[in-house]
Amino acid sequence: MKSIKNTIFLLVALLPLAVSASDYAAQTGLEEAANASNLIKGVSPQQMIARIINALLSLLGMLFTVLIIWGGFKWMTSQGNSQQVDEAKSIIKNSVIGLVIVVMAYAIASFVLRALADNAGTGTGGGEATG
Repeated sequence: MKSIKNTIFLLVALLPLAVSASDYAAQTGLEEAANASNLIKGVSPQQMIARIINALLSLLGMLFTVLIIWGGFKWMTSQGNSQQVDEAKSIIKNSVIGLVIVVMAYAIASFVLRALADNAGTGTGGGEATG
């Protein structure tokens, strides 16, 4: 019972902060900064999806590149131990395969998103993808 009273008290006490949040954003210039960054206005859902896909694929590409470097480091520091050399070769091979898959996924996603944007922009079924 006491925790319910405390929760209600906190909600009532913090309610004015939530109500004044929009005024605070206007006073501090947060809205101008958000508009200047083009993160809120003028971004269609398709563009947001494209940004998310690009960010994820970029992250995966960096991850596989780091794994290739890690495999090379492991190979160089193996001191001739055949088990560690085989493990390093496996890491490098699998990382290269992953990197190729990421690059192919990026190419396919780029092609599909560009085709969708061209078709949505013109309203016709045909059209060349622009670079």
